[in-house]
Amino acid sequence: MATLIAAEYKQFEDIKHADENGVVFWYARELASVLDYTQWRNFTKVIDKAMLSCQNSGFECADHFVEVSKIVEAGATSKPINDFELSRYACYLIVQNGDPRKEPIALGQTYFAIQTRRQEIADRFNELDEDNKRLVIRGEVTSWNAMLVEAAHKAGITDQLEYAQFQNAGYMGLYGGLTAADIHRRKNLKKSDKILDHMGSEELGANLFRITQTEAKLRREQPQGLEPASGIHYQVGQTVREAIIKNNGTMPEDLPTPEKSIAEIGKEQLKKLKEKKEPPMLDE
Repeated sequence: MATLIAAEYKQFEDIKHADENGVVFWYARELASVLDYTQWRNFTKVIDKAMLSCQNSGFECADHFVEVSKIVEAGATSKPINDFELSRYACYLIVQNGDPRKEPIALGQTYFAIQTRRQEIADRFNELDEDNKRLVIRGEVTSWNAMLVEAAHKAGITDQLEYAQFQNAGYMGLYGGLTAADIHRRKNLKKSDKILDHMGSEELGANLFRITQTEAKLRREQPQGLEPASGIHYQVGQTVREAIIKNNGTMPEDLPTPEKSIAEIGKEQLKKLKEKKEPPMLDE
């Protein structure tokens, strides 16, 4: 549900890392900086409290707070410093134990609550109802769209109007010639509504495949300019449409528009999360 990860939470996304197995983690020193802790010794006190909370919850601290050593430059020399690789749950506990007067702490509490909920839902995807499936896929779409923006930028598409044209090419390929504006009208959306927030899980899945495959193709072929990049986006969208036809599926433009938007569902989920008493499910 990356749609819920608004601009003010980007600072937490920017310091997110993944190991060779794709497991997400954060470095404690980078998190300390984002949370406005200038003194490492002060932040370690928060880490200690978070580790105690982890232990008291019945979980192994070593699984969520992995102590590591780094070499940093110090003038003409280098020296080792201690750091931690933190799981999503460890970060969640840290912001819960941080100074609530700090604005970044408040932002962190919301961000890691949302992220923890995302993982909890994703871990049991097949058991989800339609609304929660939409929530998960929409989050993936937003994350991959950010990567598509970067790939398009490398292809020389830096102007907002050009990027809109590039996006339209993908929609036209997938939706049989319909532009984003056409789809918007077919769904009877308000001017401020986002198309992707008003798609069911099946339609979102088709668009996710379009986006991931376009991003990969742009990286492989490295086109330069709006026309070749848009051609790739259109071609990928068309290929996804052909796959739907071969499987006797419903064309994306003919799929029903859900009553609730993703934003509405997200607000409901966040409210439920805040009302929960038990610790959130872990990212295992």
